[in-house]
Amino acid sequence: MKILHTADWHLGKSLYGRSLLEDQKWFLNSFLLPLLEREHPDALVVAGDLFDRQVPPVEAITLLDDFYTQLHKMGIPLIAVAGNHDSAKRLSLGSTLLRESGIILATRPEELFHPIELTTASGKICFWTLPFCEPAQIRELLGQEEIHSMDEAFRAMIEKVEPKEDAVNVLVTHCFAAGGQIGASESPAFVGGSAQVGTDLFEKFDYTALGHLHGPQKAGKGRYSGSPLTYSFDEANQKKSVTMVEWKNGGQEITEIPVCPPNKVRVISGDFEELLEEAKENPSEDYLFAELCDTKPIYLPLDQLRPYYPNLLGLSSQWLLSKGEGDNQKLREQIHHRADDLTIFEEFMEQICGIEADEEDKKLIQKMLRIDLEEEEEKAE
Repeated sequence: MKILHTADWHLGKSLYGRSLLEDQKWFLNSFLLPLLEREHPDALVVAGDLFDRQVPPVEAITLLDDFYTQLHKMGIPLIAVAGNHDSAKRLSLGSTLLRESGIILATRPEELFHPIELTTASGKICFWTLPFCEPAQIRELLGQEEIHSMDEAFRAMIEKVEPKEDAVNVLVTHCFAAGGQIGASESPAFVGGSAQVGTDLFEKFDYTALGHLHGPQKAGKGRYSGSPLTYSFDEANQKKSVTMVEWKNGGQEITEIPVCPPNKVRVISGDFEELLEEAKENPSEDYLFAELCDTKPIYLPLDQLRPYYPNLLGLSSQWLLSKGEGDNQKLREQIHHRADDLTIFEEFMEQICGIEADEEDKKLIQKMLRIDLEEEEEKAE
């Protein structure tokens, strides 16, 4: 028996305003479907956040709809739960009819009490589905007024589950397991404190397929497959994968299958001239964020780098950051400091005009700056 576990597709997501739909098409059509065709697992499990927002773009809906069709043709069941980014009500559209085609979308917490039993050539798998839900939903569902935190809500629900003795029991849920490593793309509204769920809740299951955290990691007897694509520069060093779980010879075998998209998400750093030289020698369509280490201002660095890095999405300057000493107000003051204005003029002459500013030019600029400063002080008085 084997299942393929993935989560956090976030279909329709953008990175720094750049749509990632083409990358997501690559993942579903060029990576996931061929993998499913080759391995033919007993089920595909998606642990929430199929979409990036509650009202996804039409292109993202069409992409998922086409995926359903291809999966149905393969005869591989889909077991999915709603995540905190999904709209449970929208995701449930047509779910009764979809079940008849092997597409099972769990969007209501009470569906936990109606497990999906799947009979395979090697035995039975029982899937227990608990979509993302707020404690208030569980409080109302169970009529337990003492439920306030996410842990209390999940605990009250899972305590009512009695695993099947004659089956492999798999919990599919979307939550923040205590101790998990989070990244910038995970919403701070759903991590930490009262949002945490204790990992001891997974003990009664043979495997818990988790979604929500984007880095592959263990959580007690549970596991996050992580997002299959990189969704923030904070995740640039994460090794993205999907997780194959197989039960054979009385044991459980877990394999992380790497996902290597055509365009990577990378952070590059160094002095501007070094980065520009590297860009000319090795142009790339990767999604990039540049960290400039120069101690002087650089004129329009993005415009100079983008002919070679068309997907350069952002940039930070060590020169600017060092001026502010971590304080935004100080940063603004230092940027407009007169000495810096003179430095900017000198760099403009060198980088744009191709000549060094002579002493006469510098004196003229300093005189103009003094006049400007005096006028500002008069207005302030």
